[in-house]
Amino acid sequence: MDRRPDERSRAIAAASLGQSVCRLAYADPPYPGQAKRLYGDHPDYAGEVDHALLVARLMEYDGWALSTSNRSLADALALTGPQRVLAWCKPIAPPFPKHGVYGWEPVIVKWARDPASDLRDTISVSPEQYTFRPKPEGYVTGAKPPAFCDWLFRWLGARPGDHFEDLFPGSRAVTDAWERFNAQGKLVA
Repeated sequence: MDRRPDERSRAIAAASLGQSVCRLAYADPPYPGQAKRLYGDHPDYAGEVDHALLVARLMEYDGWALSTSNRSLADALALTGPQRVLAWCKPIAPPFPKHGVYGWEPVIVKWARDPASDLRDTISVSPEQYTFRPKPEGYVTGAKPPAFCDWLFRWLGARPGDHFEDLFPGSRAVTDAWERFNAQGKLVA
């Protein structure tokens, strides 16, 4: 695992302060049965995701999070075992004929460090909406907004200097948010 010099420096600083460096991961795969429909034209498209293999991979990390659909939550929990389920509530969400509005998304999380006592298990923030206008180049359905990413990092117990892997970078929104978070350069107690 190659680390950039600034990540290595923060990891050394964390160790000198008696703080461990954690390995963290986030997975936001295509939801079961949706891969080809939503991502068939994306250059990273590799077919349906084997969620059992994905969960086995997540279990190798100190802390991890998995986004899924509300229709797939029970199946995901059967694979992950009992974990904390968070809710990303979307004030603006498109309607689907014969299905209503999917106004929330479950996020299963196993934190690496205990969360703050005031950290809420819900967040209400709208995704980028391009329903009625052209999508910008590079747009990927399901891209997470910056406020979601910050909330996710807090639930993971992330600190600058930790190693973070976005297993499905798609739009790079989460990866870019991590780079901003990690660039803070200060160790949070």
